[in-house]
Amino acid sequence: MATVANVQQSENKPVASGVTEWVTRARDYIQDLRGEMARVTWPSWSQVRSTTGVVLVAIFLFAAYFAVVDVVMSRFVQRIFATFV
Repeated sequence: MATVANVQQSENKPVASGVTEWVTRARDYIQDLRGEMARVTWPSWSQVRSTTGVVLVAIFLFAAYFAVVDVVMSRFVQRIFATFV
């Protein structure tokens, strides 16, 4: 919550110092970002291909599983409705 002293202090602050402060913070952020990105261990192209293959196979297996479950459940529900109608 802003107090009267904080509001008066921000009103007396020149606009140029706010812009300079923003530029300084942005520059520091970019420098920190570059430092963190330099420490990242990037996967090799063969690792990317193999993990992508695993993901694609898993997607198709899950799709097939859910298709089978959908067919079985829909037939089960149809039999229940046919029994009571």
